Amino acid sequence: MTLAPTLAIIGGGQLARMMAQPAIALGLPLRLLAEGEGVSAAQVIPDQMVGDYRDLDTLKKITEGCEVVTFDHEHVPTEHLHALSAAGVAVRPGPDALVHAQDKGVMRSRLTELGIPCPRNAIVSSVAEIESFGFPCVLKTTRGGYDGKGVWVVRGVADVAEPLRVAEEAGVQVLAEELVDFRRELSAIVARSPSGQAAAYPVVHTYQENGVCKEVIAPAPDLSPELAVEGEQIALRIAGELGVVGILAVEMFETVDGRLLVNELAMRPHNTGHWTQDGAVTSQFENHLRAVMDLPLGSPAPRAKWSVMVNILGSTRENVGRLYDGYPHAMARDSHLRVHLYGKEMRPGRKVGHVNVYGDDLDDCLERARHAADWFQGDLGNDSD
Repeated sequence: MTLAPTLAIIGGGQLARMMAQPAIALGLPLRLLAEGEGVSAAQVIPDQMVGDYRDLDTLKKITEGCEVVTFDHEHVPTEHLHALSAAGVAVRPGPDALVHAQDKGVMRSRLTELGIPCPRNAIVSSVAEIESFGFPCVLKTTRGGYDGKGVWVVRGVADVAEPLRVAEEAGVQVLAEELVDFRRELSAIVARSPSGQAAAYPVVHTYQENGVCKEVIAPAPDLSPELAVEGEQIALRIAGELGVVGILAVEMFETVDGRLLVNELAMRPHNTGHWTQDGAVTSQFENHLRAVMDLPLGSPAPRAKWSVMVNILGSTRENVGRLYDGYPHAMARDSHLRVHLYGKEMRPGRKVGHVNVYGDDLDDCLERARHAADWFQGDLGNDSD
């Protein structure tokens, strides 16, 4: 029997875990480089090894015999990706594209060059340069930040010492950006294959809490048709201009005066696309696999008028029991609810799962999804011995 080509995935988090199910359906063998024993994706992908993604020999070993390699995260050193490409492995997305998601300074420079709307920004290296840029502003480390880490809102000189110290210790630069007066945060997700085929999901509204995505509504309510089209076009253009292969998530601000500004890029399946698992004809995870293997893309069309995704975050309460213990109530209360758990231990604020709901009534979808997430978190009295 001739098997399909093997796809290597670097990183063992929940994104790699959620690639496994569509890979099974497609008959696509996966090989995983996990950062530790028993991490999220290692629980469901049997062909695996534990190793350091920063070590080139480890990367060569995990990709041996694999035609394509893709990623659960964007932290693999760029020079290692070039080495894999030179050795004949199809790196998707490629290093010349991925660097724009790895380095915010590189990203801002390239998007500005392309005329993509962005917040005013500059690389800064001293208190004086930050003062010259102007307060208040946002300071970000150019590499390594995620989920609010490596990001500071600074309102005066007294606030800048920590960002400069953290950047210096990490050996990275600091990016200053204007503090945007925005109405809300949006996300546009597209898939793109090496042959140039692309598919765009509806622009969604994302709600952040303490720097972490809490919930997503698809499509974004009350978004004008013009801005909805513009958001999709911005994401498609970025994907094409940068040569992205796979999923690209473009996080944006909708400003109070009705403009779209690009905030962040991610070149992998993204939290703001988890609703597609149940709310779209083809999930972002399946389309990522199709794209990196250069297969025809699936339809991104929604299954219903509204879809809502709410993250289940690790509780700050003690004795909330196992997440599994939330199933009887949640499933009995809502037989249409879809629950996705990541096999992770509870830690305060940690993403340990999410719930999806779709239907024709947005308020009903929001209530059902929020109730289920709260129940799993123990916020509705779901304590267990």
